[in-house]
Amino acid sequence: SMASPALLMRVVASAYSAAEKAATIVRSVMATGDLGIVEKTGANDLQTKADRLVQMSICASLARKFPKVTIIGEEELSTDEVTEELIEDGHCEEILQKTCPAQYTGIKEEELVIWVDPLDGTKEYTEGLLDHVTVLIGIAYGGKAIAGVINQPYYNYEAGAGAVLGRTIWGVLGIGAFGFQLTEAPAGKHIIVTTRSHSSTLVNDCISALNPDSVIRVGGAGNKIIQLIEGKASAYVFASPGCKKWDTCAPEAILHAVGGKITDIHGNSFQYNKEVKHMNSAGVLAALRNYDYYASHIPNNVKQSLVP
Repeated sequence: SMASPALLMRVVASAYSAAEKAATIVRSVMATGDLGIVEKTGANDLQTKADRLVQMSICASLARKFPKVTIIGEEELSTDEVTEELIEDGHCEEILQKTCPAQYTGIKEEELVIWVDPLDGTKEYTEGLLDHVTVLIGIAYGGKAIAGVINQPYYNYEAGAGAVLGRTIWGVLGIGAFGFQLTEAPAGKHIIVTTRSHSSTLVNDCISALNPDSVIRVGGAGNKIIQLIEGKASAYVFASPGCKKWDTCAPEAILHAVGGKITDIHGNSFQYNKEVKHMNSAGVLAALRNYDYYASHIPNNVKQSLVP
C-alpha cells in the first residue's frame, strides 16, 4: 500500500480547504450587509464579524485534525463557541499527490507553527475594496515560513455575473507555488507597491529613494505579494512598523517558493517560531527579482528610524 502523505502535505491540503471555507464565510458576511465592525486600537485597526468567524473556523478546523500544532491567529478569541457548521473537514487531493520535499518528511506536529490572518485587508473590506482582501494561512518550521495558502475571496469580482468568484494560491518551499500564473514585472521598470492606509513621511521618503516609475497603493500584505508574483509590481516596500507575523508568513512562503525574497528594511529574515514577537517592527522589503537593487537603495535615515 502507498505510504500516507507526509504531515506537511496533509497540513497544507487541509489549510487549502479551510481557506476555501473561509472565503465562503467572508462572502456571506458581506452579503448580509452587517459587518459587525469593532475598532481594536483605532480607525485603521478594525475587526469585523468575518475576521472573527473565519479565525474560529480555520483555527478550530486545523486544531481538530492536528492537535499538537501551534496555531497563532490575529484575533484574540476563545474557540469555545465554535459551532459545527464552522468546521471544515476536507482537504485538497491535488496537494496530497505532490511529493513532500525530503527535508520536510520527518516533521512532527509539535514542530509546526501556523500563522493565521483571517482577513488581511479588513479596512479595505469595510470600504468595499474587495479585491484587496485575502485569507492567509502560513506554515512555519524551525522558525522559517515553509508553506502557505492565500485565498482571495473576491478574485474576479469585477468580471460580472456568472464569473467564478475567488481563488486559492498555495506553495511549499522545494515544490513551487500554484493557483496563479507566475509573471515578472516589466524589465527595467521600478514599480513599487506599498501601503494604502498606513502612509507616513518615512514610508514616502523611502519610496522616493528607489526612483520609482510608478507607485501602487493597495491594502493587505497578501495582496501586495500577489502583485509581485503576477508581475504588476517589482518591489513591495513598507518602511514602517505595523505589519505582523500573520501578515507575512503565508506570502513569504509563496514568494520564496518561486525564487523571490522578503526581509525587513535592514535585510533581516523574519522568524516564525512560536515564541517570536508578533510585530515586524522594522518594516518589509520584498521582490520577486532584483531584490538587491532595492535593498541597496534603502536610505540610511530610514534604516536608523526602524529598529528590528
